[in-house]
Amino acid sequence: MGILQGKNLLVTGVLTESSIAFHIAKIAQEEGANVLLSSFGRALSITNRIATRLPKPAPVIELDVTNDEHLAGLADSIKEHLPHLDGLVHSIGFAPEAALGGNFLNTEWPDVATAVHVSAYSYKSLTMACKPLFTQSTGASVVGLTFDATVAWPKYDWMGVAKAALESTNRYLARDLGSENIRCNLIAAGPIKTMAAKSIPGFEEFEDVWNERAPLLWDCSDPIPSAQGAVALLSSFFTKTTGEIIHVDGGVHAIGG
Repeated sequence: MGILQGKNLLVTGVLTESSIAFHIAKIAQEEGANVLLSSFGRALSITNRIATRLPKPAPVIELDVTNDEHLAGLADSIKEHLPHLDGLVHSIGFAPEAALGGNFLNTEWPDVATAVHVSAYSYKSLTMACKPLFTQSTGASVVGLTFDATVAWPKYDWMGVAKAALESTNRYLARDLGSENIRCNLIAAGPIKTMAAKSIPGFEEFEDVWNERAPLLWDCSDPIPSAQGAVALLSSFFTKTTGEIIHVDGGVHAIGG
C-alpha cells in the first residue's frame, strides 16, 4: 500500500514531462492517489496530452488562477471527478520578461503586479477555492513550490520578490488554516531545467552555483527528488508540520558562498 493510498489530489502546473509537477502527479499515482490536473488557455491541450503519459491518464480541468470565475466554479469542477480533496499542489509561477534578467530597477508596477499575483497571491486564492472540498476530520495538505528567496539571485529579480511573497503567504495560510486541520508547506527546489526555467535569462548561472556549492551531487535535469519531497508532504507522514519550507536543493541553502 502506497503512502497516498486513496487520497484525492489536485495538481496544477503540469506542462511537460520534465516538470516537477508532472513527477509529483506520477509518483502520487504510484503511491495510490487519485490525481486531477488543471491547465488553461493554449497550455490546456498540451496538459491533456501529457496527462495520458501518467501511469493512469488523469482528467484535466480548466483553471486560470487569476480568473475569479474559474476560482468561483473550481469546487464544482473538481466534484465532477472527485468527491473531496485531501491535497493540493500549487506549481504555478510567472513573471513577464521585463521583470527578469537584470532589469530590476526599471521594471514597471504592472509587470511586478503580474508576477506577484500569479506566483504568490494565487497560492492563497487557489487554496481558498479548494477549501470547501477539504475534510477537517482527515485533514488536508497544501504544497507549493518555491526557489529559496532568502537571498538575491542573479537576474531572478522580481520573481525572487514574488517567491519571497509566496513564502510569507505560506506562513500566514498555515496560521489561519491550521485550526481546520489544513497544513501548508513549500518545497524549495534547486534549479531544474523545466519550461519555466527556460524563461529565466542566465539560468546557466544557477547551474554554476549548484555545481560549485551543493554538498550532495545535484542534477538540474532530475526533478524526481523535489517531487518526492512534495509527495512526502502530501502524505500522512507530516501531519503536524505546517508553515515549513523543506529544501530539496542538494544542501546549497546551508552552505556559504
